[in-house]
Amino acid sequence: MDRFRMIFQYFQSNSESVMNGICGLLALASVKMYTCFDFSCPCLPWYNMAYGLGIMFIPPIALFLCGLILNRQSLVMLEEWRRPQGHRKKDLAVIRYLCSSIMQRAMVAPVVWIIVTLLDGKCLICAFSSSVDPEKFVGFANTSLAQVQQLLAKVPCKDDELMRNNTSRKAVSRYLRCWSQALGWSILLILIVAAFLARWLRPCFNQVTLLQAHHWSNYIDIEQKIFEETCCEHSRLFAHKCILHFFESMRQEIKQHRFSLLREAEGAEGEEDLLRGITNQDQVNKLLKKWYYEKPPLDVRQVIQR
Repeated sequence: MDRFRMIFQYFQSNSESVMNGICGLLALASVKMYTCFDFSCPCLPWYNMAYGLGIMFIPPIALFLCGLILNRQSLVMLEEWRRPQGHRKKDLAVIRYLCSSIMQRAMVAPVVWIIVTLLDGKCLICAFSSSVDPEKFVGFANTSLAQVQQLLAKVPCKDDELMRNNTSRKAVSRYLRCWSQALGWSILLILIVAAFLARWLRPCFNQVTLLQAHHWSNYIDIEQKIFEETCCEHSRLFAHKCILHFFESMRQEIKQHRFSLLREAEGAEGEEDLLRGITNQDQVNKLLKKWYYEKPPLDVRQVIQR
């Protein structure tokens, strides 16, 4: 149990490292999902584009939402943004920092999916095969417009009888795959350059604001965790006292079943101290309401003086 408790405390104190690991796992999962996915283009006009673009962009949206759901800081940011002013002012720099951090982590898996699909080329070939200019390819000469649309729509289906030995199909497929891979490599290069500039140009800007936003974003997360732990501990002690009071009339029967009530009685005073004077439901509700509407100011001088 001590080992599991240490692991749990490590995860709580290193939430950013855990979130980085989750984002990496989502990125690997997106690649694995795409490689295991059976891509089957319908090869029909008006349906190819919907299918190809849907495969390219709908899973990234789902992965983006999963990244937001799994990131605990997204809930912390929303609570900080929506909470009443109370005795503690809101710092928009901290909210912006949290939002930026959340979005960066949530975008990793969707971007990986889009880049992998572009480098593979199947989605773009399926989506835009009907949009290719047929005059650029010799095999579509002396063919009516309706037949050209039918043939271009069947370019992704290499096993189709009409396109099995058609050289123009291979030319259109190579043409679109080249554009797809060029777009994928361009996006990857732009992201790498942007990350490089953000990494190396950051010291050129004001570091004090960044350090303050980073510090107080961590504080908000840790404060919420400690408050939840304290509430759980108080709930456990409160429930324990209520249960003892409920079974007060059954003291003799409990003693016969070897319940150590003497030991519990010795620790009752300590538990009363841990309850901090909050001994009924109305007091608990009032405390929680006050915590939500009147967050205490970030000033511990009064506590130190006391």
